[in-house]
Amino acid sequence: MSPTQPHPLPIILDCDPGHDDAIAIVVAARHTNLLGITTVAGNAPLDATTRNAIIMRDLLGLDAPVHAGANRPLVQPARHAGYVHGVSGMDGADLPEPSRPAESHDAVGFIIETCRAHEGVWLVPTGPLTNIALALRAAPDLAARIAGISVMGGGTFGNRTAAAEFNLWADPEAADMVFSYGGPLIMSGLDVTHRFQALPDRIEMVRSLPGRLAAVLSDLLDFFSETYRSRHHHITGAAVHDPCAVMALTHPHLFRREFRHVEIETHGLRTAGMTVIDQRDLKEVPDANCDVQVDVDADAAWDVVVEAIAHFSR
Repeated sequence: MSPTQPHPLPIILDCDPGHDDAIAIVVAARHTNLLGITTVAGNAPLDATTRNAIIMRDLLGLDAPVHAGANRPLVQPARHAGYVHGVSGMDGADLPEPSRPAESHDAVGFIIETCRAHEGVWLVPTGPLTNIALALRAAPDLAARIAGISVMGGGTFGNRTAAAEFNLWADPEAADMVFSYGGPLIMSGLDVTHRFQALPDRIEMVRSLPGRLAAVLSDLLDFFSETYRSRHHHITGAAVHDPCAVMALTHPHLFRREFRHVEIETHGLRTAGMTVIDQRDLKEVPDANCDVQVDVDADAAWDVVVEAIAHFSR
């Protein structure tokens, strides 16, 4: 439970752990009513992302169930990010074995049932949007039942191609379905997440904490940041993307947003997965459909991460 919210927001975290997904799980466990974790293929194949989610659940001592979901995008073949996260999806630390298997391999069914059983659920996808799209397609009533969707993905520039961020590039068709679902939508794209980096001094703040969780996460962040430094000209720490989609809900005052109309390119040879953010000052621009996060108080946001880790690290 959040130290500042007596009744924290109910969420389902849909993820593909992933070093930054691991941090998102910690922040969600601390500051939301985490109803469950669903997994999708993305940073690594589904068996690896599910294993990593269960390991994080175990390290945090959570009761939240883990349900495995889609093992490939709606249309495209599966594409992973071992070049960033390693073969396991969370290389760089000595991880324990998972305590038990996933509760099911029906993440979509879990999402539908949970959103029908609880009022005001936020869906927080931090990987490819396949599970969310499948749930919205199978249960059209969800669009009006959920409180909204807070997405990590997109931006005015890409990281997998010049135009497209990885999560939306991995399954553009699913992203198109989610961005056009018609309800509240928050996008934490690269414009904001590249301002939230695991810099060396920030990693040391985690390493200085007592307990196993802090030691594991500092090792993971070391690995993650080294892959970023090795692949970029001018970056000094990994962009910690995924917790931004959680903190957009739990700590909205830390972010600056612009309400924009956003669509997803699905067919472009060089632009598939691109978030087309309409910034024109014209009256005929379509109505805004997305809160686009554009800036973050990075030091204050990192303090949130460190406090959450400290809460669970023993």
